[in-house]
Amino acid sequence: MRAALRGALPFVALVAAWALVTRAGVVPALFLPPPGDVMRTAWEMARDGSLWINVTASLGRVLLGIAVSVPLAVALGVLVALNRWLAPVAEPIIGFFNALSGIAWLPLAITWFGLGWASVTFIMFNTIFFLVFFNTLVGVRTVPRIFEQAVRTMGGSRRHVIFQVLIPGALPSIVAGLRMAIGFGWRALIAAEMIATSTGLGFLIYNAANFHQSEAILVGIFTIGLLWLCTDRLVLQPLERRTIERWGLVSPPP
Repeated sequence: MRAALRGALPFVALVAAWALVTRAGVVPALFLPPPGDVMRTAWEMARDGSLWINVTASLGRVLLGIAVSVPLAVALGVLVALNRWLAPVAEPIIGFFNALSGIAWLPLAITWFGLGWASVTFIMFNTIFFLVFFNTLVGVRTVPRIFEQAVRTMGGSRRHVIFQVLIPGALPSIVAGLRMAIGFGWRALIAAEMIATSTGLGFLIYNAANFHQSEAILVGIFTIGLLWLCTDRLVLQPLERRTIERWGLVSPPP
């Protein structure tokens, strides 16, 4: 509880400063509406269902992107890492594509797939896949080979080595990559939704901007931040912490 209160303090201070600035008239309301107006708009959008429609659309696309890219990235990352000749060749090119912003593919995605879910899924795939692939590849390659030799000495098969040594040993790296990939995926998704779809939080922000509805823009922005904060704090951080504790990289809290 105390940690939650400490985490909330910066947000309280930010809202208080925001309210003071708008009340003093330092910034015109068109550019920065008061917090009360934004909260009122959020309530109205929640009540008429428009906010939930766009939240559901964005969450669905994020989950689809994860479902399509993560299993394939982990499987290929493990397989490539097991090949001593292929891994050194694959690592630079995976790093190259990993460095590219997923949204950079949007013009080509629209050319190939048109507007709609296919283009957005392609963008999400490119954003998430290469990050998880790279982290899986590096994670497997950094597992100490003495563990593999120990399993072999005790009569373990290749299957035992993969599923009882390499994948568990690479899990901290895989989970860290997943956490980064989902964060980057959200950013790419919002940008793609502004251009390629007619639903989602990105579309909500873009559409509100066309009508100079600053309150709705801020509702969309804050909703994105809140969704990511909840996902990261309630799902990804605990998963990463339990993974590294499970495999002995840190000691669990007393």
